[in-house]
Amino acid sequence: MRVAIAGAGNVGRSIAAELAENGHQVVLIERRPSMLRPARVPAAEWVLADACELASLEEIDLSSFDVVVAATGDDKVNLVVSLLAKTEFAVPRVVARVNRAENEWLFTEQWGVDVAVSTPRLMAALVEEAVTVGDLVRLMTFRQGEANLVEITLPANAPYVGHPVRDVVLPRDSALVAIVRGKRVLAPTPDDPLEPGDELIFVCTAEVEDQVRAVVLGPQAEVRLGDGR
Repeated sequence: MRVAIAGAGNVGRSIAAELAENGHQVVLIERRPSMLRPARVPAAEWVLADACELASLEEIDLSSFDVVVAATGDDKVNLVVSLLAKTEFAVPRVVARVNRAENEWLFTEQWGVDVAVSTPRLMAALVEEAVTVGDLVRLMTFRQGEANLVEITLPANAPYVGHPVRDVVLPRDSALVAIVRGKRVLAPTPDDPLEPGDELIFVCTAEVEDQVRAVVLGPQAEVRLGDGR
């Protein structure tokens, strides 16, 4: 897979290193000469260019890439890069970093963004996930399909504790994709019993999140208001 990453700061370099280690072809695009540090990620190709300039992206042949990641620390830049990648070069997948929570609403398909990764939201979600038992925590939003990755940690009194997965009848547009049990990650099968403390990972649309919560935790589960869900 060919991946172009705009922004060679700490975030961009970390993404590039991970992808290169996994065998992908990575190009890091950086407009500031002082940030060109090929020794930091030697497996990636480094390009001195402004990813907001059409001519620079044409020279890189951005249309030949499978994924573009807008990973700069400036939301305006990330939006422009995303829009150019999608509308001018028809890149199949555009992932954009959201630096400021108040700008998150802009990172939609209208701006060419398939997946928006909000740093503030992700950090808040990780904090919630670490301390919340018995409620639904939204971990990530997949913009292209308007679906969310959500997590519920089962309390001991959840109605399906001790029952096999097959007994959990989920609403339409939702799916249980993983069970995290201690240090193990399980791909759920119909016969797997649910245990207290299991972290259940679902993909579902925002419209059915409350239904998923009610099914897994019981109809008495509190619906949290005012938190963007």
